[in-house]
Amino acid sequence: MTERVRAHVMIDGVVQGVYFRASTAKMAMSLKLDGWVRNLPDGRVEATFEGPAGAVTQAIAWVRTGPPRAVVESAEIQFEEPRAEHGFRIL
Repeated sequence: MTERVRAHVMIDGVVQGVYFRASTAKMAMSLKLDGWVRNLPDGRVEATFEGPAGAVTQAIAWVRTGPPRAVVESAEIQFEEPRAEHGFRIL
């Protein structure tokens, strides 16, 4: 079985009002990842990606750029223990 990993990501920059959450959810679902994405009151976007290591790595690479109108200044990544989430949600 493929190793399951979980990444908790905090994305800063121009990441709200640019379809970041919807685009992130579409990308994550295309990679068959579980987790969620949400806007934070301070203007950042927070997300978790859980699934095979290779797919999580691809998701992390994607959020470093984001959708076309986004301007990502930084993305902090912390790896956590998988929580057996199912599906990907926009919170």
